[in-house]
Parts: sequence; C-alpha cells; structure tokens
Amino acid sequence: MAAKTSNRPHALVTGASSGIGAVFAERLARDGYDLIVVARRREKLEALAERLKKDQKAAGVNVEVLVADLSKPADLHAVEKHISEDKTLELLVNNAGFGGYMPFAQLDPDVAEELINVQVLAVTRLTRAALPGMLARGKGAIINVSSRLAFSGSLGSGQMPKRATYVGAKAYINAFTQLLQSELDGTGVQVQALCPGVVPTEFHARMGIDSNQYPPAIVMKAEDVVAASLAGLKSGEVICIPALDDPALLTQIQESERRLFETTRTGSLARRYEP
Repeated sequence: MAAKTSNRPHALVTGASSGIGAVFAERLARDGYDLIVVARRREKLEALAERLKKDQKAAGVNVEVLVADLSKPADLHAVEKHISEDKTLELLVNNAGFGGYMPFAQLDPDVAEELINVQVLAVTRLTRAALPGMLARGKGAIINVSSRLAFSGSLGSGQMPKRATYVGAKAYINAFTQLLQSELDGTGVQVQALCPGVVPTEFHARMGIDSNQYPPAIVMKAEDVVAASLAGLKSGEVICIPALDDPALLTQIQESERRLFETTRTGSLARRYEP
C-alpha cells in the first residue's frame, strides 16, 4: 500500500503493528504526519492503516505499509533504502524489539542474535540511513525506544526477569543515543532514547508473561509513554524516562559516570590490585 504524494512531513515507525509502535503511529497521524509503518505482520499493518484513515483527528493522512523482519539482512537493507530515499522524512521511531527474557545459558543463541540484530544492528543502520537527509535539511528527529531496564544492570536478577541480552541491547541504545546527540548539537537534528517501564502490550504476551501480574501502580499506558516522548523531544531531553518526576536523579547518574571516568584517567595501578 503506497502512500500518495502530499505536503505533510513523513514519519517512519518500526514495530508499528501493536503496542507503543501503533500508538506512536496514531499520535503522529493526528499531529500531521504521513506515515510509513514497518513490522512483520502485514494484516496488522493493513488494519492500522485502515483505522488511521477513518480517524477524523488524522484527516488526510497517507499511510504506507512496509512489511519487514528487521532481524533479516535483506529486509533491513530494504527499509534502509526506503529511508535514505525519502526526501521528507522528519521523524524515525526505532521501536521494534522483543524481550528474550531467559537465563543466558539457556537462551537459544539464534534468539540472542535476532534480539541483537533488531535492537542494536537495526537501530544503528536505520539511524545511519536517516541522518544524511535530515542533516542536509537541517531538521529531523530520531526516537530510539530503549527501556527503564537499561539502568538495572547493578540490580542483579533476584525477583526480576533474567534479561542479560535485552538489558545489554538497551544499554547500547542509551549510550549510542547520548553520544550521537553530542555529535549532532547545533545541526537541527535531535535524537532521544525513550525508556518506558511496564506497558501492557504484546511485548509481554510474546514471552508468555501475563502483564496483569504486575501491580497496577507500576503499569503505564502506551499513550502516556508516547506523550512523554514527544514532549521530551520538544524540551530537548536526550534520555526520556516517562515515569521520572525528578530529572536530577538522572543528572546524578551522569555526573557519577563523569567522575568515575575522570578519576580513572591514569596509568597507575589501583592499590588494591598491586601485588
């Protein structure tokens, strides 16, 4: 289903067939974007496209369906090509992903590779495909959907899911986004790492987890996550944590990282390691 020509800016959303990706598509259509929606399931994408065309708040929206499995090189390269040739792409939302929660020693290596391909390789390559056009036009934004769990490495497993590969991938997204934004300062192009917590979507169902098992107080609606992301983008937030009331907590983490980096900038062996 190809999009008709219009003067509206384009947004491309991966993982758009359900959950946060579908809500991003709905919100962006209402905000005046034409859409390219990407996912593996054509029937879900077609249903989303039809629903958006009937949405009076998204009047005039054009929706292009692009079926692709971003873990597969040929599909990923096809989406890259589409992005690089789109002269009106103003927003890329890298949302595709899955959890792969399992003790690492039991995780099928093919599943681990698929997770890394989707959440590290695809994010990297699609971002790289989008940037030249955005930089040439002096405007644009990229939202990389990460997770609050990216900050959970020091918490261990305990009562939390076994999640080493997933958290490693999300930590990559955060560091990649932060450093990329520093390269892009002053260009008119923004990047953001969006770090939601528990959101009731197919994400959990795919892993056989009932999202109803979580206390209602910690579950956030996908609509609120998307609203926070877009508001954070307007205010220049590079790391957006929708549930974070006190941004000073994030600043403290970043300041601690800088202190650790600076205090270890030496060729001298720490005393505790001396023979």
